[in-house]
Amino acid sequence: MPEKSVNSLGGFLLVMVVVGYACLLLIGPIIALINEAFSESIGQIIHSIIQADALEALSLTVVISFFTVIIDGVLGLLVAWVLVRHKFWGRDFFNSLVDIPFVISPVIVGYVMIVLFGRLGWFKFIPIAFTPYAMLLVTVFVTLPFVIREVMPVLASLSNEQEEAAYTLGASRWYSFRRVIFPALRPALMYGLVLSLARSLGEFGAAAVAGGAIQGATENATIYIFRSLHDRNDIGAYSMALLLGIISIVILLLMNILKAKESKGN
Repeated sequence: MPEKSVNSLGGFLLVMVVVGYACLLLIGPIIALINEAFSESIGQIIHSIIQADALEALSLTVVISFFTVIIDGVLGLLVAWVLVRHKFWGRDFFNSLVDIPFVISPVIVGYVMIVLFGRLGWFKFIPIAFTPYAMLLVTVFVTLPFVIREVMPVLASLSNEQEEAAYTLGASRWYSFRRVIFPALRPALMYGLVLSLARSLGEFGAAAVAGGAIQGATENATIYIFRSLHDRNDIGAYSMALLLGIISIVILLLMNILKAKESKGN
């Protein structure tokens, strides 16, 4: 669809409303965050970030996000493949279940983790509640749909002709997937993984409940920010928030680059 220039007062006002809305929700909080973080010296900001508890929280966030991306990549591809390429009873029902993390509060997800794997839970013989493993599990739960929903449309649009040609030439199913199917899925998969990474870096509710927010053990970066504000450690909270904000901006730029490459490829 061709772009239209703003040639009327109504169009100009509409553009200004959209720009103002974007500034209010995005630019405003960023400016406020930077202003509060730099109310002290840069040395104090760096000092607050390199504190032992801050580094432990940040490292836990990075580790959980790293494994979340790996698990999401593998499970996301498998679930998308089954839902698109296989017909079975109840497929539409299972397809709708994929979106449950989008409509359920993360706090409820964390509580369910305790009910299932807590000391008095249904699976109490697997005591992972209030551990980093529980935080990883709930993070995977809330981020997995991003990969599935990005991969499924692309997989459904692929033609079987190239696959059948590869099979005719003697290629195995794995070789055909790796050389024919996966290259077409790679942009969508990467875009979904970037979304999962951004979501996992900012996870708070489910991780706080499932992990217990134990300082030095199950405290990630967002929980550290919450505790710092509660302890009136404003510089620590703002510094960590600024760091996560910078990381989020980098992820946003990466998303735009991947989207642009995907558009050129199509």
